[in-house]
Amino acid sequence: MSSRGPLAGRLRYLPLGGLGEVGINMWALEWQDKVLVVDAGLMFPQEDTPGIDLILPDISYLLQRDREVLGIFLTHGHEDHIGGLPFALQKLNAPVFGTRLTLGLLKPKLREHRILRESDLREVRVGDSVQLGPFRVETIAVCHSIPDGVALAIETPVGRVVYTSDFKLDPAPPDGNPTDMDRFRRLGDAGVLLLLSDSTNSEREGHSGSERDLHSAFERIFAEAPGRIVVANFASNIHRMQHLVRMAAQFDRRVAIVGRSLVQNFKTARELGFLSVPDGVVIPLADVDKVPAARLLLLTAGSQGEPLSALTRFAAQRHPFLNVRKDDWVVISARPIPGNERMVHQTVNNLYRHGARVFYSEVGNVHVTGHAHRDELREMLDAVRPRFFIPVHGEYRQLLLHSELAREAGLAQERIAVVEDGETVELDGESMVRGEKVGTGLVYVDGLGVGDVEQVVLRDRRHLAEDGILVVTLTLDRDTGSVRTGPDLVSRGVIEPELSTRLMADAREAALESIRQFTDSHPEVSLLQEAIHDAVSKTVYRQTRRRPMVIPVVTEI
Repeated sequence: MSSRGPLAGRLRYLPLGGLGEVGINMWALEWQDKVLVVDAGLMFPQEDTPGIDLILPDISYLLQRDREVLGIFLTHGHEDHIGGLPFALQKLNAPVFGTRLTLGLLKPKLREHRILRESDLREVRVGDSVQLGPFRVETIAVCHSIPDGVALAIETPVGRVVYTSDFKLDPAPPDGNPTDMDRFRRLGDAGVLLLLSDSTNSEREGHSGSERDLHSAFERIFAEAPGRIVVANFASNIHRMQHLVRMAAQFDRRVAIVGRSLVQNFKTARELGFLSVPDGVVIPLADVDKVPAARLLLLTAGSQGEPLSALTRFAAQRHPFLNVRKDDWVVISARPIPGNERMVHQTVNNLYRHGARVFYSEVGNVHVTGHAHRDELREMLDAVRPRFFIPVHGEYRQLLLHSELAREAGLAQERIAVVEDGETVELDGESMVRGEKVGTGLVYVDGLGVGDVEQVVLRDRRHLAEDGILVVTLTLDRDTGSVRTGPDLVSRGVIEPELSTRLMADAREAALESIRQFTDSHPEVSLLQEAIHDAVSKTVYRQTRRRPMVIPVVTEI
């Protein structure tokens, strides 16, 4: 597919990630080969991506020679909006704009990748405007589960584009900075060409609720817990951390932080003034045994059941410093990201097995979302009153349900576009049309490799995990083509050895039979390998109804 720029006089909206999946949020606006990029997130691996560490959006479109990336605007400090930036900046030379906390959380990541010194980071405050070529970008305060988050109003040659980013309508948020709906209404009065709005909770009726709604549940836990309280939440949920630190001070508990990402974010937010911590409340992890259990609060990462996270190891009693004990009260203060439910439930099961009492999204009011529910999404639509609308951030069903909400708000069907990654939309002042599809996709990070694991590799890993491997080795006489040794068969993960004697004998006979077909000729080794593969595969499938990966190894001497 060609990836030419938009037609003359048209603005191109290009979703690079986050439309069709939860995570890797990244998109761009393009005008006459000048490109403004917004956010650069990552996604954590799912069960169908074995061995993968991180998933990134594909930015190859931005790297084409005839395009100039003017800058990258970051809306807030969550991983699904900034986590992919260190990888992008290794290929893109562009200034990065963000608020104080967002850049503060980004800097350790850039330092870890050894690109902080050469990165061009530019701090913006809420309400600032920045001119980048044909684009003028204004930041607008929005309430989310992390402080210092912003929406963007972008002036373009054909009209204004408003991007809500992640938001909710909490009239009394912990930091005292609610979503600036007055500004959104004024923008609506002045005219908005396109609204891009968060669809994460478009399936959920009503309002999202306030962080303050958790206070009574937390108060009851702090008042009644007989021993240690352990709370797991997202490492970037600064509002939740602030709430818990205040509760610890109120109930005379000391706080220890467990988990590298949580320690780093806690330190950064505290240094920048976004986290207020009374003196003497936080103690080093090494000192936890000096504090009575009934006077201790452990803040930990791992609310999504990640296999190597602090909470998962704690629950399985495999953590090097801290492990679950009887009478611990454990709070998982986050809702599982779609796809992570099984891992979260496994962690909960392990906690219960070891005598802990557990509070999680299904048991106890211990989490409120940072994303707007349907009533709030409708309020945003009514405030902005855009000419055109594209739902963003979510799986396809969430995007579709948000589009239906826009129709209920009075937008005609032809003024709404439900698109996924790579499906461009082109706009002028009067019309919106679908552009061509450009190359996008998922880039896998596996160890030190970025982008060197393709779908075929993942397919092979799943194949090995499900059906095992069977290696067939034999040695041929180079001159006569006759079998000198073998075939020998080695299996892993196919069937228990004591049950496989007959199967291996039959598979060996099938391999020999396939070789006998070539007694009158001296075939290419590749033809022989193909024949052995097919014969052994059919035999194994006939007896086991499994399809292990069969690898013939033929050596000529």
